[in-house]
Amino acid sequence: MERPLSKHVAVVTGASRGIGRATALRLAENGADVALIARDATALESVAREVALHGTRPLVLEVDITDDIRLEEALQRAVVQLGSVSILVNGAGVAPPRTMHGKAAISEWDRMLATCLRAPMVLSRMLLPDMLVHQRGLVVNIASVAARRARPGEAAYAAAKAGLLAFSHTLFREVRNSGVKVTAICPGYVDTEFIPENKKVDRGKFLRPEDVADVVVQVALSPAQACPSEVILEPQFDPEVRTPAA
Repeated sequence: MERPLSKHVAVVTGASRGIGRATALRLAENGADVALIARDATALESVAREVALHGTRPLVLEVDITDDIRLEEALQRAVVQLGSVSILVNGAGVAPPRTMHGKAAISEWDRMLATCLRAPMVLSRMLLPDMLVHQRGLVVNIASVAARRARPGEAAYAAAKAGLLAFSHTLFREVRNSGVKVTAICPGYVDTEFIPENKKVDRGKFLRPEDVADVVVQVALSPAQACPSEVILEPQFDPEVRTPAA
């Protein structure tokens, strides 16, 4: 039986862990071949083995997404080995510990903006021409609720995610009439290693990476005449309201 994404090739950044890994596996489960991009080759190989268990083709691409030259080479390899890319998921990100703006290192701002904002813009620019030729495609940018309501200590992170959200909306308006979809997904608390243990929040109420991955697949399977251009995904129960121990 043919699965709904069996004729698609996806590129997923940040695929070695967290939301990126969960998304790669969900896409493979639904039939897509997946190019896995991250800097940790060992972790990527592990994800690739899991992708292959779904009967689809994985491709490990160990590359720093802030290196334009190596990134373009990796994407060219993906096209040669897997075929034309129709789904791009910009899942890579960095989230240093919260630091008040006046004390934050400028090098951290640069790293965050390069990874969370510039790289998705570059990846989209590299892959969009072929999507436009085929008049189909999907770009998913994993943003954050911080883009709309940041907390103290998140100035650079929130700025990067707000920029990514604005980029997503603008790009959608540029390409929508060519049949290409662009979606920004803005999750709240997600249970990944980016969020350290914190007694002030109830981690048991966090979203799981698979929850975000499920939304990516839902967007990919949305009707041709509709595009969820922004999805805000919150935990049902507020992690900042701790449930008293029984």
